[in-house]
Amino acid sequence: MTSGTAVRPAGAPTSAARATDHRAAVLASYLGWTLDAFDFFLVVFSLTAIAAEFHRPDKDIALTITITLAFRPLGALIFGLLADRYGRRRPLMWNLVFYSIIEVLSGLAPTYASFFALRALFGIGMGGEWGIGAALAMEKAPPRNRGLLSGFLQEGYATGYLLAAICFFFVFPRWGWRPMFFIGGLPALLALFVRYRVRESEVWERTRHDSWRHLFRGIGRHAPLFVYLTIFIALMNFVSHGTQDMYPTFLQRDWGFTPQRRAALTAFSMVGAIIGGIVVGHLSDRWGRRRALISALIGGILVIPLWAYAPTLPLLMAGAFLMQFTVQGAWGVIPAHLSELSDDSVRGFLPGFAYQCGVLIAGSVAYIEALLAERTTYANAMAATALLAGVAAAIAAAVGRERRGITFGEGAGSA
Repeated sequence: MTSGTAVRPAGAPTSAARATDHRAAVLASYLGWTLDAFDFFLVVFSLTAIAAEFHRPDKDIALTITITLAFRPLGALIFGLLADRYGRRRPLMWNLVFYSIIEVLSGLAPTYASFFALRALFGIGMGGEWGIGAALAMEKAPPRNRGLLSGFLQEGYATGYLLAAICFFFVFPRWGWRPMFFIGGLPALLALFVRYRVRESEVWERTRHDSWRHLFRGIGRHAPLFVYLTIFIALMNFVSHGTQDMYPTFLQRDWGFTPQRRAALTAFSMVGAIIGGIVVGHLSDRWGRRRALISALIGGILVIPLWAYAPTLPLLMAGAFLMQFTVQGAWGVIPAHLSELSDDSVRGFLPGFAYQCGVLIAGSVAYIEALLAERTTYANAMAATALLAGVAAAIAAAVGRERRGITFGEGAGSA
């Protein structure tokens, strides 16, 4: 790192150029995660309609959600390795085009078997996007605002859920579920923005590996951190997917909501998620990553009775808003927290792969909740999941460490 009095090398970006660059990187990563989540949650909203068309029970379509989550680690492995070896930009562009094509093909699937296979392939694309985008955005973000921008980035997921709800509200009643998946091809256009507006990560350029062997050695040195992050993120995914994936089905089965009312309430809850992610992410810059994250998880646990057992519609709405405010508030800390814990030389691979391996462990949550709901109610199944996962995730966060506000790129060997 150069000191503040050093002469700027010829061709080095000015402060204004760096500011523009980091905004473009964060925006591209945010939009990539937004459109990724949009594509994923189209299945969540359309679950019962897809089940009816393919003459399958709810749990079989829920299984396609599980298979998407299960294949995400493969995507993180492939695209994460490419990101640490060849840079962040090009693998991000490849990823955006890949999952866009698969999403469009999902809308054309003629049978349940073909739909199942395409959702597995979509999982590869979805798994690759988060790690590359988070590394690119967090490496360019100013350290003092990293938590705030982390919350903004992560809530691309909630924004995608919100957009899926809006799409479902307007498109599904008129044209059914298939055209919604054609809209899911839009992320391919984002690749053009990345190509022309986003610069490569300077941190990666300073700490890049000169061979695959050196990269794998670097990854091997961080195996203990990988194990911890995988367990921690698995528990966080039990919290998030346990409160989101089957929620529209809960509203239909337990409350008798129409498609439009399910979409409207879910969209309202995602407004809470977006606000929560940004607020708690910002608080993590002041309080520390773990303190902010644990506080949000405890808040979510306290909201469970209102969220799952509200006796009236206004209270149901309040519970939905507050649950996603707290859950996604906790998640707003994650991109900054995982990026800071990871070494410069493996940041493209390690956080994303650990993240997606955690998703794999928790990927059965929608199927588990659907099975439990066959024996009781969706309210009971989802409340039990949220309680157990929330407590476990808070404990896992408490026993870990943090490196809030560190400067990236000052040494490839720091742990």
